[in-house]
Amino acid sequence: MTRVTNRLRRGCVLLLIFFGLAPQIVQAAADYPARIIRIIAPFSAGGGVDIISRLLADKMSKDLHQEVIVLNRPGATGNIGTEIVAKSDPDGYTLLMGNEATNAIAKSIFKTLTYDPTDDFAPISLVARVPEVLVVRPTIPATSVAELIALAKDKPAQLTYGSAGIGSPPHLAAALFALNADINIRGIPYKGSAPALTDLIGGRIDMYFANILSAMPYIKGGQLRALAITGAQRSKVAPTIPTIAESGLPGYEEYNWYGILAPKGTPETIIDKIHDEIVKALSDEALAKSLDQQGAEIIGDSPAQFAEYIRKEAEKYADVVRRANISVKN
Repeated sequence: MTRVTNRLRRGCVLLLIFFGLAPQIVQAAADYPARIIRIIAPFSAGGGVDIISRLLADKMSKDLHQEVIVLNRPGATGNIGTEIVAKSDPDGYTLLMGNEATNAIAKSIFKTLTYDPTDDFAPISLVARVPEVLVVRPTIPATSVAELIALAKDKPAQLTYGSAGIGSPPHLAAALFALNADINIRGIPYKGSAPALTDLIGGRIDMYFANILSAMPYIKGGQLRALAITGAQRSKVAPTIPTIAESGLPGYEEYNWYGILAPKGTPETIIDKIHDEIVKALSDEALAKSLDQQGAEIIGDSPAQFAEYIRKEAEKYADVVRRANISVKN
């Protein structure tokens, strides 16, 4: 009897607290945004996460008549900046520009994270996604995906691919490619994409899954040969390059994607307002043109759709990590 009474008392206290705070929560949502909004970009300036964050923040600032700023917090494959947002107040003033590395791959790669890359966030909207391009050194005797696969099967464990570090998107793209093609290729990790591209151009590695915009000048200049795009459809910035799926590996699909997330517990009214502002910004002709020029496919989906997309991406990469036996010390 005493236990039941104590439970009832605790329940009454919690209800009183909730109803006491409810008007404050409603008022905070109604006033949102009342101060500067921060979008944390968990990678260095100049990369895809940074560029898309700034394009979006600039348009949202104008629409909201409130400053939206981008803060770069790189380190630990995006984990440092992501952790900052996970542990921030759930009030809508600190947001994350997440991507596949931080919110889909990290959970399978890093075993000692102090936060959960999926459960500790409230997805708001997938902003855009950009395919990578499979490029090879010009001297390699392969001008198509089929020829590259045949070459790899003829020379098992001899062909090499670069990556921007263990567990990075280019690494997982190559691992997924190798699994689907049933080939054995050797990964060479680098501290970023730039040195990997430099060594590919120099002939020290054989292939790389590169950011399409970073690679295009070298493709056009003849320093690299493009074999295929990793997306489901051909890219607007390179319509003559086929997809991997149409080149003999049906179902292959891999993107660099970018989406806005808030800390778990952010009020639904604030989530909805941010979502509406993102969709409004993405419908702007100038912003859409800028994203097109980045090779991006504009999305702007709902919080529920983005949450489901992250879930499926996390499952896909967990399978790749397991089957490819990928691990990293942290």
